[in-house]
Amino acid sequence: MVFFVARKTCVLMAEMSFLEQEHLRVMLLNTKNQVLGISQVYIGNVNTSVVRAAEVFRPAIRQNCPSIIVVHNHPSGDPTPSPEDVAVTQQLVEAGKLLDIEMLDHIVIGSGNRFVSLKERGLGF
Repeated sequence: MVFFVARKTCVLMAEMSFLEQEHLRVMLLNTKNQVLGISQVYIGNVNTSVVRAAEVFRPAIRQNCPSIIVVHNHPSGDPTPSPEDVAVTQQLVEAGKLLDIEMLDHIVIGSGNRFVSLKERGLGF
């Protein structure tokens, strides 16, 4: 992955690890996996967020992005993906295939610079 994406992910980690509600954001990437922008899609409550694929992919469609990375936080501080996180990831990967927008990863941010890449763990991909 491009260094620029990693740097942007670090910025998101620093910001999102202290949020008291779940936030879901989408990193919009160009063909070289450079970040074109970051769009906040949802703000949930302390432990849930209802996600619709249409809202996740809307910013990428508007900006004609070929790929995205989905990022959300766990206010509990534990970045371990829940079964719902895995199910949502599977749904988003499938929706992305239909839209010809590749979902490169789904990152869950916890506290203390901890995060989990669902792609690295093979969860939902």
